[in-house]
Amino acid sequence: MSNSSTSSSVAFASEQIVIYLGFFIFIAGFIGEVLTMMVFLSLHTFRESSCAFYLTVMSIVNTFHLFTGLLTFIMINGFSINWTDMSLFYCKFRPFYVQLSVLMSFTCMCLAIIDQFFATCSRPRWHKLNNIKLARYIVIIAILIWILHGIPFILYYNRILSPITNQFNCVVTNVIFQVYYNDFHMPVLISSLPVLIMIVFGSLSYRNVQRIAYRTVPLVRRELDKQLTVMVLVEVFYDIIAVTPIIIQSVCFVIIGTPNDLNTLIKLNFIKNLTTILYYLHFIVGINNIKTL
Repeated sequence: MSNSSTSSSVAFASEQIVIYLGFFIFIAGFIGEVLTMMVFLSLHTFRESSCAFYLTVMSIVNTFHLFTGLLTFIMINGFSINWTDMSLFYCKFRPFYVQLSVLMSFTCMCLAIIDQFFATCSRPRWHKLNNIKLARYIVIIAILIWILHGIPFILYYNRILSPITNQFNCVVTNVIFQVYYNDFHMPVLISSLPVLIMIVFGSLSYRNVQRIAYRTVPLVRRELDKQLTVMVLVEVFYDIIAVTPIIIQSVCFVIIGTPNDLNTLIKLNFIKNLTTILYYLHFIVGINNIKTL
């Protein structure tokens, strides 16, 4: 088989994976996130829980991100319809909102697992941090921080007319920002750093839950802490599976750089599409939360 035939097959396989697996994750993720919000908002017990509040905010953010992030990704890489190239507003808005929603989603996930670590800790003074009012303030502060962090995305994403295709492309127009995005934002800030935090505090929370039966804790509080901790740990497990491939891919792409060979570019694009779709498994965990409840 010639290189051109192989490249065509790889490109076709890449499109099919993005379309079928992408739409499956989109539909399942939307249903799971909506059901999660309904459960958390309908039960008084969860409305008073700081951990449940973090998970509720995460579900709201994830729901909107499925449309702005995943659906646009499917249209671009599955159907070659790029809305960011058609509109300057969307060219700037999508990168801004995607970074905001991804960072808020992982921030809430990390806060939830840290919250459960404090809730299951044997030292009573740590339990004061399980406060719904404090959780609201923390979320507001996090939103403001990530909004400010997203300003360069608005400034440096622009539509540039390509001299080759004579069409507009939405690209980063600042070299320093591009380096920051490739070397830190992608491999660290929205992948390896939150995973590391989740692993550390997830392990500590699991250890605390194993010991909680031996402490003098009201039965209702004990069962609620166990239920929420199990729910969060399940999500941590899926997040590790979803994020690890894109961490490896990001590091490898930084080392390899951008090749000039077209066949190599097509194969790397296949890997990028696959790891990105797996990354969106983070947004399908809502269904597992419903099973855990």
